[in-house]
Amino acid sequence: MTTAETKHAEHPSIRLLFDLIRCPSITPSDAGCQDILADRLGKMGFMCESMPFGEVTNLWARRGSAGPVFCFAGHTDVVPPGDAKDWLSDPFKPVVRDGLLYGRGSADMKSGLAAMIVALENFISEHPDHAGSIALLITSDEEGRARDGTLKVIEALSARGENIDWCVLGEPSSQDTLGDIVRIGRRGSLSGMLTVRGVQGHVAYPQLADNPIRRFAPVLSELHAIEWDQGNEFFPPTSFQVVDIQAGVGFPNVTPAALTARFNFRYSTEWDYEQLKARVHTLFDAHGIDYELNWHLSGEPFLTEQGKLTAAVVQAVAEQTGEAPQLSTGGGTSDGRFISPAGADVVELGPVNASIHKVNEHVELADVVKLTEMYRRILELMLL
Repeated sequence: MTTAETKHAEHPSIRLLFDLIRCPSITPSDAGCQDILADRLGKMGFMCESMPFGEVTNLWARRGSAGPVFCFAGHTDVVPPGDAKDWLSDPFKPVVRDGLLYGRGSADMKSGLAAMIVALENFISEHPDHAGSIALLITSDEEGRARDGTLKVIEALSARGENIDWCVLGEPSSQDTLGDIVRIGRRGSLSGMLTVRGVQGHVAYPQLADNPIRRFAPVLSELHAIEWDQGNEFFPPTSFQVVDIQAGVGFPNVTPAALTARFNFRYSTEWDYEQLKARVHTLFDAHGIDYELNWHLSGEPFLTEQGKLTAAVVQAVAEQTGEAPQLSTGGGTSDGRFISPAGADVVELGPVNASIHKVNEHVELADVVKLTEMYRRILELMLL
């Protein structure tokens, strides 16, 4: 390693990141990550509460009892690494090469967690009597079903009257360089699971059968042709995508009795999910199809308006990079969809996302050090 790489590798955030990557926390397993974090947080005066639901381990840690409550949030679980033979090194044995730290979860999102902890240590050592309270909400259920993690913790906190005012998620929001993009919201995600029923028959006698593929084809064409909306100042237009269609019995001379399909809307604040569902059902009903349609709502869209939190994040990024970030609502879903509806302003700031979920996932050592300083500065701007 170069002198600069050696210096970065000795940074407290990098050393903690090494420890976290060594924990094979494939969702929904935490594999001991939260114990490592809780030990560090306890030494800073945080009250650490384990909140398990089902197979999922959650950590709620809070320092202080007064408001407002500033919260860091994130997840310790990672996606499976795939075949380890495809990696340049063991995915759960962190390795530094050419200024990059390789390992599953290095970017998504254990580097964010490590930077949060060290930023808190630095901030609290300098400002032990800060205003309000600081909290952390950590789950091992973000990459999986996301039903027993942040969602359940927020429900439990709300039931006992405990609320979050501001939240920074450490998701890998950056695109090309650290801090070039900050997420201030996310689109909603609504999935439909469809069954179209017909009557199986001989392909040469269509009048004696009812082919569900023929029934569904014009509906599918119309669904794709609809301009659902044009988006707005903060969100791109709503997107409709079919992700799976299955029909047929495996013989070329038999039309099927049923067709199944799954589709998804990524939708803006121009809609709510009940409106979308009603529009789709109206379309199917107009075509006289015998169908069953079940729905799964992953999350409603959310948006954090410009205010104290967004201003602090923009300033902290600009001080480290020399440029203000782009404020975006792009990308997939995040646990912000569970935190925002409870009344919190939510912003996502984390490392570059180019390698997340891929073989040889990695993060720049220098970026982790800079991210630590960004988080520390945000704490100063929000709580001093």
